[in-house]
Amino acid sequence: MNTTFAKDIKKGLTAEDKFLSSKYFYDDNGSRIFQEIMQMPEYYLTDAEFEILSLQSKQIVEALGFSEPFNIIELGAGDGFKTFKLLEYLVNEKIEFNYVPIDISKEAITILSAKLKERLPKLSIKPRVGDYFDILKEESKNNIPSLLLFLGSNIGNYQSEEAINLIKLFNENMNVNDKLLIGIDLKKNPITIQNAYFDNAGVTKRFNLNLLLRINREFNADFKIDDFDFYCYYNPLNGEVKSYIVSLKKQTIHIEKLDLQVEFNQNELIWTELSKKYSIEDIENLADEANFSVKNHFLDCKHYFTDSLWEKLG
Repeated sequence: MNTTFAKDIKKGLTAEDKFLSSKYFYDDNGSRIFQEIMQMPEYYLTDAEFEILSLQSKQIVEALGFSEPFNIIELGAGDGFKTFKLLEYLVNEKIEFNYVPIDISKEAITILSAKLKERLPKLSIKPRVGDYFDILKEESKNNIPSLLLFLGSNIGNYQSEEAINLIKLFNENMNVNDKLLIGIDLKKNPITIQNAYFDNAGVTKRFNLNLLLRINREFNADFKIDDFDFYCYYNPLNGEVKSYIVSLKKQTIHIEKLDLQVEFNQNELIWTELSKKYSIEDIENLADEANFSVKNHFLDCKHYFTDSLWEKLG
């Protein structure tokens, strides 16, 4: 049994305002559904960041200003889909660097490494499995200039204070003049954002409800999917998209392996995800709070998304 997941289920479903962490979306089935989400025409985020890294790799590398071999350290490398374009540019230009993908999943790192060795045989790759900060601390002792990658709008999943604390932790485990390339989704027409997270085909609904199916499977719970719905909304004033699972009736759920009964009222909510959007001003304030200076914002052609390049200050 996944004991951390078990504790988080108990904590979230016994809270006055129920919640479940979005990090548990990604079992095998959840990961497959997320691949579907990324293929949806409404879900602009993946295409926007892919465009930036495909068309602006040269400008990004020039902005680094590194005059010696360096490391590219990617936090949560996943399948490496977007990063490939940046790596390909560097290899083709014969620029000396090491790619250090970090992921908690050994399987993800093994698959990524095999794929990159096949597609970019001249790439120097030094994969690491484990906790970001333990590995960053080790890497910073080498005094090799580093570019950290934190892509995919992952920072949007953190509330404001958590986001600042996370970025400060990055900063503490970097050397002066190291760089951070951070993917951030920008505030835009609220309808564009709402459609990306509340699609008509119901793919995002399936993605959220799959979390209940996962609890059924791993903890012998009796969630009936037809008794729950999905809702999400975007607040353009604070930039927050919030997603919820909705109980359609008064019901009691039994989670056998946790020896837990959970009472739901009709229309009661389980908060599952935050996806925060930023203005350029918000981004610069975030960087400033964490002792970074912003060197460049690399935007897609529609100005939906930015990969922003920050430098650690002394």
